Parts: sequence; C-alpha cells; structure tokens
Amino acid sequence: MSGANRISRLPCGRWTKWAVIVLWVVVVGITAPLAAKLVHVQKNDASSWLPKNAEATEVYNRSKPFVATDQYPAVVVYERRDGTITQADRDKATADAAALKAVTGKLKGEARKPIVPSVLGPTPSKDGHALQTIVNVKIGTSGWDLLGAGVKDFRKITQHGDPPGLSAHVTGPAGYGGDFGNVFSGFDKTLLLITAAIVILILLITYRSPILWMMPLLCVVFALQAAQGVVYLLAKHAGLTVNGQSTFILTVLVFGAGTDYALLLVARYREELRRHEDRHEAMAIALHRAGPAIIASGTTVAISMLVLLAAELNSTKSMGPVMAVGVGVALLAEVTLLPAVLVALGRWVFWPVRPKYGTPEPTERGLWARVGTRISVRPRITWIGTAVVLAVLSCGLLWLHTGPVANKDAFSAGKPDSVTGEEALTRHFPAGTGSPLVIVANAAQQPQVQAAAAQVPGVVNVHQVGAAKGGLAYMEGTLTARSDSGAAFTALNRTRTAVHDVKGADAKVGGGSAFTYDVSKASRHDQWLVIPIVLVVVVAILMALLRAVVAPVLLVLTVVLSYTAALGVSAVLFKFAFGFAGVDQSFPLWTFVFLVALGTDYNIFLMTRVHEEAKRHGTQRGALIGLSATGGVITSAGAVLAGTFAALGSLPLVFVTALGFTVAFGVLLDTFIVRSVLVTALNLDVGRLMWWPSRLARPAEVTRPDERETTPAG
Repeated sequence: MSGANRISRLPCGRWTKWAVIVLWVVVVGITAPLAAKLVHVQKNDASSWLPKNAEATEVYNRSKPFVATDQYPAVVVYERRDGTITQADRDKATADAAALKAVTGKLKGEARKPIVPSVLGPTPSKDGHALQTIVNVKIGTSGWDLLGAGVKDFRKITQHGDPPGLSAHVTGPAGYGGDFGNVFSGFDKTLLLITAAIVILILLITYRSPILWMMPLLCVVFALQAAQGVVYLLAKHAGLTVNGQSTFILTVLVFGAGTDYALLLVARYREELRRHEDRHEAMAIALHRAGPAIIASGTTVAISMLVLLAAELNSTKSMGPVMAVGVGVALLAEVTLLPAVLVALGRWVFWPVRPKYGTPEPTERGLWARVGTRISVRPRITWIGTAVVLAVLSCGLLWLHTGPVANKDAFSAGKPDSVTGEEALTRHFPAGTGSPLVIVANAAQQPQVQAAAAQVPGVVNVHQVGAAKGGLAYMEGTLTARSDSGAAFTALNRTRTAVHDVKGADAKVGGGSAFTYDVSKASRHDQWLVIPIVLVVVVAILMALLRAVVAPVLLVLTVVLSYTAALGVSAVLFKFAFGFAGVDQSFPLWTFVFLVALGTDYNIFLMTRVHEEAKRHGTQRGALIGLSATGGVITSAGAVLAGTFAALGSLPLVFVTALGFTVAFGVLLDTFIVRSVLVTALNLDVGRLMWWPSRLARPAEVTRPDERETTPAG
C-alpha cells in the first residue's frame, strides 16, 4: 500500500481509531478550561484597534503623561422639552453627580472599587432647556466589559426619580461603549446555540438520519473548544490581540468550515461503503481520495486569513491568526476525529438509509446529474448567460456606501439610550461635547498651535490642559459637529493642516474623531493591499493542486464575479430594504476574504473530482460525473455555511448584520449558481484546455475505461 494510503489508514485503523478518539478527548480536556478564559484576554479598548503608524495612535501615546488614557467620558444629558430647567431639576442633577462619583466596578484581576475618578457639572445649556454632566469612567483594559455594567448603573441613578417633564440620558463615548458592550454581553453563548441549531437542522435535512448529524457536530464542538484554547494561549503568552468581534466570528467560521469538510468526507465515505464491505477499508480510501481536497481547502482558507497580517489596522491584522487557528483545528478534527468516530460506530449511523455493499450510487441518477445533462446541451450559452446575469447584479455596487459609520447609525435594531441622548445633546450643546479633539505639540510653540487650531471653522474652546510636561503641551478643542460626522472629519483634517504648518511645533491631532477617521483610512489601505495578495495566494494554490494554469485563472475569475454580484445585491438591499445609512470601510475587505477563501473551498471540492474523473473519461464526461458526485455535497455545505453566517444577523449591529447577510447570500449564490452551473458549463465548453499546460490537456492522457483502477473512485 502506498505511503499516502498508509497515512489515510491511521485515523481509521482497527486499533488506531481508538487512540485518535482518546487523544482528542485528552486535548479537549486540556483546552476546554482555557477556552472558558478567552473572554478574559480580550482587548476591546480603542487603543487595541488603532494602526500603529496612525496620527491618532501617536497622540494617544504622547497623551499618557497628561491624562489617563484608560478613561472614557460619559455625558449625562437632562432635558426639559416643554420649558426651562427648574431648581428641582438642578437639585436632581447635583444629587446624581454625587451618586455617580460613588459608582464602583470590577476591573480584570482586581477587587471592586470606584471607577469614576471625576464628575464635571451639571452645566446648564445656553438656551436654558438642558443640563449636562460629564462622568469620566476608568476602564483599564476591560473595554466594553466594564463600560456595559457601569453605564447601566449610571442610567439607574439618573433615570430614577426625575421631576415630571425632565428626561435623562447617558451618551458620549462611554455611553455608546456601554451600549455596544451590552449588545455583545453574553452573545457568544447565544450565537453558539443559534449556530448549532442551524447546523443541526441542515444536517438533518441533508442526511435524513436522526443519528448521523451528531458526528460532524461533535467534531465541530471539539474543534471549537480546542481552537479557543489555542487562541487563549496565543493571546496570553504570544501577544496576539483578540477582541469580542474576532471571538464570535471564530465560532461561526469553525462551525461553517468544519461542517463543510465533514460533509465532503461523509459523502465520499458513503460512496466507498457501497464498493467495500470492510468499513475500515472504505474510510481509508475515502480519506485518500477526498483528503487532498479537504486539506487543500482548509490550507487555502487558513493562508488567506493569514494574509490579513499584512493589514495596518490592528483589529484586522489580529483577525488573521485567530481565523487561521480556527480553520486549521477544524480541518484537523475532520480528517482525524471524524473518520475515527464514524468507523468506530459502523454503518448503522446512516440509519434509516444505510449504504449497503454492492448497491448503486444514487448520485449517478440524482438532481445534479440531470442538471449537468441539461447544461451539456448548450454549455457556452449557459456560462455566458450566467456571467451576464452576475455582471448585472454587480451593478448594485453603485449604491454601496462605505466609510465611517456614525455611532447612531451603527445599530440595526432598536434605538439605544446613547442615540437618544446624543440627539438631546445636539439640540442644546456643541455636538462634539465629551469627545474633544486632542492636540499635543512642543511646549515652546504651544501659543501658536493653540491660535492656529482656534481659527479652524467647526472647532471651539481650544485650551491647554495642565502644565507642560517633558517638553510637550496638551490641548483640547470642542467640535461643533458630532464627532463621528463628515463635518467633524473635515474640521479634523483642517486642524491637522493648520497645526502641522506651525514650524518646529511637531503638533499632532488625535481624539475620538481622529480615531474613527484613521481607522477608516487604514481600512481603505488594507482593502487595496490585502485583496490582490489573497487572489495571488488562491491562484497559486489552485495551480499547484490542479497542475494547470487555465482552470485556476478561470475559477478565480468566477469567484470574483460571484463576490461582486453578492456585494451588489447586498448594497441595493442595504439602502432600499434595510435602510442602512452605510457600512464600515472594512466591510468590502472582510466579505472578500470570507467569500473568496470559502468560495475557493467549493472550487476545490468540485474541480479535484473533475480532475480525477477527467483522467479516465476526458474533461467533458469528467465534468458531469464531478457535478453529479459533488453537487449535493457542495450545495449542502453552502447551506450550512450560509446558515451559520446568517446567525450573525441576530446581533443588532449594522456591520455584523451586513457581514452575515452578504456572506450568507454570496455563499448560496456561489454554491447553487456559480460552482454548479457556471463552472460546469465552462468545463464542458473549454474542455481539456482547462488543464493546460499539464499532460491532461492532451487527449492521449485520458485513461481508457478498461484501464481503470480495480477500486473505482466513483
């Protein structure tokens, strides 16, 4: 038996299967407690997202001697819409200020203690209809975790016992941070349950067995525990940045990708059970035949994710290793643990439709065999027509609005108190209150820098805070527009230009607006850097796998066309159906990485089978056999992956909802139309030239039917 076959026998040998199962039980026993600690090493504070070379990052680092950079201001707004503020209102706000100062919280690794170092106000508005109190919150490195609980306490204090006609709201950076934190609080468990339910439902429909679905799900759960444990160790001891966003997407990706690989292996195993009486032999051959495709698919996704390390934005850069670990562990589980479990249990797990030795393979006469027959009548018209339809759908990109999304537009469901509070704040105070521009410059040029910033339209109350330290002066200015609005970004850039022109000042401008703007700018840079690299990686892997040039290039073009079509349809729905004001600048990059990397999975599933069959029957016949054999697997895998990403829609945030919808729709489009129809039609029309310049492109290289192997591939 060949070396490859000996390797494929290891997870499913008569004795080695038990060793594999025990090994995985031990691994999960070790990693499960570590996985439970993953939430404690997350970094959700703003500094962990900033690109290192951004001006906002430099200001953040320079500001440390002057202000506590782990403090966020919450703005409490008291508003009386039907009249002027009364003495009772002032007394209530004053009493609240004292109560707010006494609020306590628990930082990671510390005992409960006060988290409010200072309270400013209450300050009346010029029109006499509102009061404002600024509450500085010390969050340490806890980010959203502490803010969510703290802001809840603030609202209990300020919104209890208000005089009739007076409303109180908590907004500002801490108010929004608290609302974001409350959205994410406990969502990892909710997402896990929703994702598991979707996977179970689709597997039940796919397998029509009350038992078989448990095996892939068990392996995915084991893989998730192990992956989370590895990510925890990397975050704790290797400096990997992990945030709430990356941890819940890790759950979705492990469930989706792991189940995809399981579907492909189980389908091939079921085929081989009809050809081999010994289930150990059947699994060894299934692994030998399907293993390279599964490994190539997982490797492609993992490497594509690691390309994100080239990104500037820390949140994007850190996503790469987290996702790569998840896919790698899921891949390992599906080619070791799943074969061992299936072989250990025997054929009965397929009940009530057990694949019996010697029975015909049903996919040879199934739906996708009939679809292939219809495509073969006019393959050129089919692929041209499909490509034209996808190109038309891609025109929806004209309605795609990307860029910094205002905090008030970041929630896809409901209207949190921070949004209502910001609306009240804007009616009576400068809209940028609570999120000032921060300017740090050489102390000798401080007067000139302050004067230059004060002349910028949209910036008021520029003043020095504290004394100069270390040769630097620290200044703040208030924006008249919302800190996350286009007008604020215009004022920010004008301020930067003005202070940069002061000779010898080495002045830099940061703060909340600068953070949002610099993150968006870095995202735009990453988009144009990462996308071409991912495409090159995917083409290179496909060339190595298929030993051809034409097929990989055409396949990647179909993936790109599928991506633009999915993005186009999503853009139209976001604007006219969902009512989104826009999507984050990083949205196109994230959807590209997921759709292209995962879309390549289905290319590999299909084309490795076509390549295998083309050696025996020629490309045209091989394409039809490949479609009939893998069409059901690919569409089932697509349904699982789409379902897991659709689960993200349960999180009421625009970015997450948009990402989940687009990836889910794109995967369904890719599996049902692009992979199964467009690529099959191209295979039939281009024929053996798909494999140029390999020997398979020559007609003589096709093996005659009487020269087939003793054990057919199916």
